[in-house]
Amino acid sequence: METIEQVLESKNIRVTAMRLLIYKFLAEKQVAATLSDIEKAFEKADRTTLYRTVKTFVEKAIVHQIDDGTGITKYALCEQDCSCEIETDLHLHFHCNNCNETICLTDHKIPKIKVPDGFISEQINLVVKGLCDKCSA
Repeated sequence: METIEQVLESKNIRVTAMRLLIYKFLAEKQVAATLSDIEKAFEKADRTTLYRTVKTFVEKAIVHQIDDGTGITKYALCEQDCSCEIETDLHLHFHCNNCNETICLTDHKIPKIKVPDGFISEQINLVVKGLCDKCSA
């Protein structure tokens, strides 16, 4: 298993203490996180540094953005060999209407969607909404 440092270096990201901390924070979460969640976890850190780190992680396909319909973008770590390509790396997300958490369902891939000639897909987002296993128990 690769270390966090190796993951960052493999994506040509300079290793810094804050990048290591944010990666570790996201890796330990079982659900997607908002920027607000990250800010709360690192209250003493500069907000601009946090934002830039997340933005870099998204651009380098370490983290993917999730639009779960709540109006607040959430972030989750990508799978190991992910490059965030529409053709190969998309999976379902589940948003719980009760606890408001969003979970990556990485074992449930979105099949390739062919759009009509002349159309160009730039993003695909598929969110299942309902009650998570904790809230439905």
